[in-house]
Formats: sequence, C-alpha cells, structure tokens
Amino acid sequence: MSDTAEVLALLRAALGDRVDTAPASLAAARADKSGHAASGTPLAVVHAASVDDVQQTLRIATATGTPVVTRGAGTGLAGAANAGEGEIALSMRAMDRILEVRPDDLLAVVEPGILNADLNTALAEHGLWWAPDPASRAISTVGGNIATGAGGLLCAKYGVVRDAVLGVDLVLADGRLLHLGHRTVKGVTGLDLTSLVIGSEGTLGVVVGATLTLRRLIPGEVCTIAATFADVRTAAVASSAVTASGAQPAIMELMDAASLAAVHALLHLEPPAPGAAQLTIQTDGPAAAAEADAIAAVLTEAGGSPSLTTVRKASGCSRSAARCTLRWSRWARPSSRTSRCRGAPCRRCSTRSPASSVITGS
Repeated sequence: MSDTAEVLALLRAALGDRVDTAPASLAAARADKSGHAASGTPLAVVHAASVDDVQQTLRIATATGTPVVTRGAGTGLAGAANAGEGEIALSMRAMDRILEVRPDDLLAVVEPGILNADLNTALAEHGLWWAPDPASRAISTVGGNIATGAGGLLCAKYGVVRDAVLGVDLVLADGRLLHLGHRTVKGVTGLDLTSLVIGSEGTLGVVVGATLTLRRLIPGEVCTIAATFADVRTAAVASSAVTASGAQPAIMELMDAASLAAVHALLHLEPPAPGAAQLTIQTDGPAAAAEADAIAAVLTEAGGSPSLTTVRKASGCSRSAARCTLRWSRWARPSSRTSRCRGAPCRRCSTRSPASSVITGS
C-alpha cells in the first residue's frame, strides 16, 4: 500500500476539489446511523459527481492498494458504509440525477445518489412510483437500496429490490464500466449479473446508474391493521393464517416483545403486556377495505386483538407507524420522528378498536 501523502496527491491531481479531507467530513464518513463508527479515520472523502470520478478513484485505489468504502446517504444500520483507517470513502450522494423516465415502458434510469422520496415525487407527476422502501425512504438513496438489497416494507406484495431493478451500470475495481441487465420486462438471455450485483455491498464494483422498473399509482384506500398477541409464536401462526387465506397485503410485519416494548417506551405509551407481540398488516388499492376486514377476522380467530385504520389517498402511506417509529428511533431526534411516506405522515392516521371499526383519516 502506498503512503497517505502519495494517495492524496494522486486523488487531488485527478479529482481536484472533489477530494475532501476536512476533519468534520472524515469524522462523518466513519459512521452511519447505527451508532457505531470505524476505529480509525479515512484518508479522504471523494464526492463523486460523475462516472468518470468513480473510475478515476477506483483506478488510483487499485494502483496504490488503497481500500475503498462506497457510501450513499449513510443511513444504514449495519456499519456497511463506515470508512476506517487508510481507506477512501467514495460518496455517491452528489450523483442524484434522473436521467430518463419512460411512462409507457414503466422504467426510469437514475443515478445512485438520488433519494427514494425525491425519485417518487418526480415519478408521481407521471402517475408512477418505485416500490422499494427500506422504512427510510425520505433520507435513503436508490444506490443504497441496490447495494444492500434493502427491499423494505412492501415486499409482501410488490417484491424485493431485485424485482424492481432491470439493469445497473457498474464500475469495476480497475475502472472498467459495465452495462448489465436490460430495458424490457422479459430479459432472460445470458447470466443474470444484475441480480448478482444487487445486495453485494460494493464487493463486486460500484453502481453508478440503474434502470428501474416502475409501477402505476392506483387510486384507493390504505388500511392498516395492528394486532397484538400473547406471544410471538401465536403472532407467527396468525401471519401464516393470513397467507393461507389468500389475502395479499402490501405489508406484513411481526414485532417481537423486545421491539414492541422499545416502541412503547419511546412513544411514552403504556407498556405492552409481558411477552406480547404485534403483527402489523397493510392493504392498499381499490379492494383495501374489504381485504382488511377479511384479514382482521383471520387475526381475531387466531387469537389476536386487531385494530384497523383507513386512510383515503391515491398513493397512500407506505408503512406502519410502529415500524416507522422503530426505524426512525434509531437515529432521529424526538422533534423529527414523524415519518415521511408515499403521502401523509403516519401520525395523521387515527385508530380505534375493535377490528370492525373503520376510521377515515385525512
């Protein structure tokens, strides 16, 4: 490995002021939102603004034997984007353009640094949306979703990230640029290298572009059911019963006793019963209310105590309040824990029990 001064000199000669060695920037690159940080300090943060910037960085890193940690918005909870001693933190956040939207073909081509929420705001003008939502849509990047395979809450109905990405542009460690995948619904020839890259967390290369498959916004209601159970095993059996019933919820999330108690404590709610678990299910679309009523009946029969909320919105709210809170509580300040979804904040929903009660929110 070359010494730090040599690596920095090469980076600055190739990239100029996109090489950042400010102490605050280096400190920020050591950590994500997990609360953990790398033990050392990276030698530089490269704020890539183009594919060429990424290629130049990786060529220098390969030539000098310098490790590179690719970083999006730094909102992960697993430490994957934490850069340590002697490493280059390659930030993709500035590469945030939407390069192409084709409503008739239900696809978009984007750079990796665009925030999920910003992408969906732009797509809504075309009556479209991109489904993956890792419960941090307002602050996480599309590239981060792809790199970590973070499909999120809506996978029960809309699939995981691999189901929403048609192709990727990938820069290899030696700086070569590959164009993988296809732009059609059917693309079955050859090896599926796009799926190999998704979830690889930068070990195979750096994603510098993505061709995404989109969905049309469908008017209808969004109904959320929160059902408590005596224990996690009973809740798991109930979730299997919902699947066996033929219902297709958009979200189905199980919170064990520890998670449920943490959320109640954060929101200053009455503590749940010892050992209690919660199953949170959401339906959407024109038949959301009928499906929610049917699911609530299944949960009641399985020993649950469900409550049901209905929000009338064309796009709806993409997550449950409890799951939002669990995710946001890891890094948000108390004054900013209201979640941002495909519509209104979750806290605007109103809830009451029993399951037969349906309340229309704003």
